[in-house]
Amino acid sequence: MNKLNAEKIREQTIKEAASLESGHKDIKAIGISGSARDESDMALEDSNSEFLLNCTLDELKKLGAKTELLQLRKYDIKPCKACYSTTNAHCHFPCSCYPKGTPKGDDMSNVLYEKVLDADIIIFATPVNNFKVSSLMALFLDRCISLDGSLSPVNPDAPKDKALNIEHSKFISAHADQSVYGSGFLRRFAGKVGGIIVTGHEAGAAMTISQMFMTLSHFGMAFPPFSNMYAMASIENGTYNDKAVVTGSVYIKDAKLLAANVMTMTKSLKKIKPSQWAYDYSVN
Repeated sequence: MNKLNAEKIREQTIKEAASLESGHKDIKAIGISGSARDESDMALEDSNSEFLLNCTLDELKKLGAKTELLQLRKYDIKPCKACYSTTNAHCHFPCSCYPKGTPKGDDMSNVLYEKVLDADIIIFATPVNNFKVSSLMALFLDRCISLDGSLSPVNPDAPKDKALNIEHSKFISAHADQSVYGSGFLRRFAGKVGGIIVTGHEAGAAMTISQMFMTLSHFGMAFPPFSNMYAMASIENGTYNDKAVVTGSVYIKDAKLLAANVMTMTKSLKKIKPSQWAYDYSVN
């Protein structure tokens, strides 16, 4: 491995980490809708989870945040190719499987990564699909691995050189300095505040929330008290009765309270820099 190239990547990552530390004065919130349902498409109804997500975003806006809704069904998101499992430094940021600004790039590389990086608050909303998150949300979360510690490739001309990337991983493990933020693997979700909204007709909400919470918590996101909610109807009734229940006043109130809790924590965490959240820079 070219040690000079590895050291250059280290220097670049330290600079990127410094830019993450600087942040911005405004509080920016994005809502990630993992629902495939749309009244103009096959379902002929709008999404229940997205309705509650919009209630949360509306409340966050009233509380002073700049908000944006991101409907995953409207983006081209390719599947993760699991490079990370080869070695930590085989997965890159930006994603080298779908390079940004090239014909191979998708909307995750070209659009959504930047949206995530710029957000202080991320609210995730998904229906329960077969006792789990929606396929759209799973795609999105899988591709977020690129934000969770990945670095630029040592050799941009051969980003998937297995032997080279193994050596890069070893270099990082040997040279990461816990006193220098960005000197190792950079976990870009650190300190971002999250909320989770789940809707469904039957069982599966607890498993869906737990799955998302574990993933996002390991990414480094912070969750205040009462920052997840699930809106469920009854299996005793037909699904055509669900909408009136799960979009009713009780769940709208929960969505607004979720927004308040997320905003409270975000204001508190504005005083804390990402580098103050402790993790081992030498491994990911």
